[in-house]
Amino acid sequence: MNRSRRSMLPRSLAALALAFATSFCAVQARGADAGTTTTVTAVGKKNATPPELKRDDIQLFNGKERLQIADWRREDTLRLAILIDDSLDPAVANQWGDLKEFILSQPSSTYIAVAYGRNGAAVIAQDFTKDHELASKALRMPLGSAGAISSPYLAVLDFVKRWPSPGGRNSILFITSGTDYFHPDFNLQNPYLDTAVSHAEKANINIWTVYSPDNFHRGRGFFRVSNAQSLLAKLSEETGAETYSLGFGAPVTLKPYFDEISEHLKNQYLLSFRSDGGKKGKFQHVRVHTEQPGVEFLTFDQVFLPPTQ
Repeated sequence: MNRSRRSMLPRSLAALALAFATSFCAVQARGADAGTTTTVTAVGKKNATPPELKRDDIQLFNGKERLQIADWRREDTLRLAILIDDSLDPAVANQWGDLKEFILSQPSSTYIAVAYGRNGAAVIAQDFTKDHELASKALRMPLGSAGAISSPYLAVLDFVKRWPSPGGRNSILFITSGTDYFHPDFNLQNPYLDTAVSHAEKANINIWTVYSPDNFHRGRGFFRVSNAQSLLAKLSEETGAETYSLGFGAPVTLKPYFDEISEHLKNQYLLSFRSDGGKKGKFQHVRVHTEQPGVEFLTFDQVFLPPTQ
């Protein structure tokens, strides 16, 4: 009897190993089949709540070519980072009550981090956690000092480069003046911003921006503020998000912005499609379309097609 059991053991282990290998290969095949995954945010026209969308409701195009959708699904898990420019006028901290409410209102499946942009870096005050009360305690008054002046887009880039393992939904809520003292030209060609956008596109990170003035007189000029807000619009639009501002001054309240961002986060989907990035990977423009009435989409300007294995 014992000899019989011993002889069966190797065969049982072999069968188990084979089943595991088969399952693992199937998972790999599904991952390879999916190719590229990007976050798509559904937006109802005139602030209406968009309807629930199914895979059959969605069409994907590269130019006029229709692409095959491998998967269209909801994803509960979200990594959400609150990035606050430390050069802001400290008076903006009067709005942190609404920001705390925004943090606490997020679903329990959301990981939240809090960081401060200073000297071209994202200084982490609270790493990603599901303890939203703990995350809210990391909120403080911005320094508003000259030592915080640099390029806000370098802080974004620094945070994106240190983002946790890729995959799923990811967002940054960036509260900043958008004023780049390292690149003061009044145009939209900003190398720091463009690099941050490219890295965010690769990592599938939406960047929502909220304008608030910094603490320095030279950052309040008409042309400088106008250019800064245009840069923030470019950063958000090219990463599948939106920017928020009210004129050139400090908003009376940020709550409507936070409420709208929360609504957008509730209406996100992950879209996967088969792709061929070649040996090095490449960026590609895609367009998401639906025949469902009253629905628009926020999408990345480009998606990154990973290298073909």
